[in-house]
Amino acid sequence: MEGMSYPELVQTVLAKHTENHQSKETEKELIFDCQRHRYLVIHVGWEGEKRNYGSMIHVDIKDGKIWIQRDLTEEGVANELVELGVPKTDIVLAFRAPHIRQFTDFAVG
Repeated sequence: MEGMSYPELVQTVLAKHTENHQSKETEKELIFDCQRHRYLVIHVGWEGEKRNYGSMIHVDIKDGKIWIQRDLTEEGVANELVELGVPKTDIVLAFRAPHIRQFTDFAVG
């Protein structure tokens, strides 16, 4: 994955989370706003009579950093990006309160 831009890396990681989705009732969808650098994985469908809809992953790229706004994955999008060569100092765990971020190995903002 060397030489890939942050938008390409984010899109690659998020696309992986929609592969091999087994549920017949719900599906995972990718929503990419490449112009504004906003990337989402949502789930949409039905579980019996109950509507199932919401974001699983939301990532923004701003000021040269990857801001993880929401991450409901087991692996952790931040960890996957680090494995692909993104420095922790370029990843903001935005779902954590600003005063807590200083205690992580990731960027504060």
